[in-house]
Amino acid sequence: MFSKRLIAAAATAVVIAGLGACGSGNGSGSGGADPGSSWTDGVGQSGQDAAPQARPDTDTVRGLRDSVRHLSRKTAKATRPHLVNKCTPATRRARHTQQTGTGTRKKTRTWYTTEHYQDCKKVRNGTETYTRTIRPQQWCVRLDDVDGDTSQDDRWYQVTRTTYDEALTMAEHTRIEFTPAGTGC
Repeated sequence: MFSKRLIAAAATAVVIAGLGACGSGNGSGSGGADPGSSWTDGVGQSGQDAAPQARPDTDTVRGLRDSVRHLSRKTAKATRPHLVNKCTPATRRARHTQQTGTGTRKKTRTWYTTEHYQDCKKVRNGTETYTRTIRPQQWCVRLDDVDGDTSQDDRWYQVTRTTYDEALTMAEHTRIEFTPAGTGC
């Protein structure tokens, strides 16, 4: 009975983690179901482009800085089984042997003793509350004219905190070049 509940709880946790990684419609290129897709914020709302964008051929991306976005870490309280060690005293029979003499005069003596030990197992003792991460912290930059292609506008890229801070201080439509941590935001 308990194992069925544990399996159901594990399956539920996997589904919730998958849905949390996908987000609620604003997509994440690194955590979404389709890593090749890209997301845009062209009209103030997030949505998937008509034609999915593949990751750039080179590691660095060049373009005109459009806007920046910081997505804070999103967490939720959750519960899980609390496991404790439960030990009970137990005994086992131990075999001992001793050999004396050499060659044809070799004798072997065998005797048994009872050894005492603690038999410990992890058992469930209620539940515990913990903080689960639904979405990690992300820093994003949106570019226009990606790699010189004027049709590649409003492309979101996940970047490091350093690159985000640099882009934040730049004026809009200033040329910027960086190595993205992922696509979409």
